[in-house]
Amino acid sequence: MLLEETLQKIRPLDRLIEPEAQRRLDSLTKPQGSLGRLEELARRISRIQGQVPPRLGQKLLFVFAADHGIPKR
Repeated sequence: MLLEETLQKIRPLDRLIEPEAQRRLDSLTKPQGSLGRLEELARRISRIQGQVPPRLGQKLLFVFAADHGIPKR
């Protein structure tokens, strides 16, 4: 039942929204294309959600550090 309901909610990507998403990215105060893969991700999320700008909800930041056993001199 849950699977069927979930499958019913899946819609094709809205490819017509990509130019609008690109125009918005280009209008921001930054050199065009300077965010590289982040801009690609923003366009992709806009297509999935069908809205510009995409809504991302709560943001999280993970910071990892490790000691890989490299001896200090």
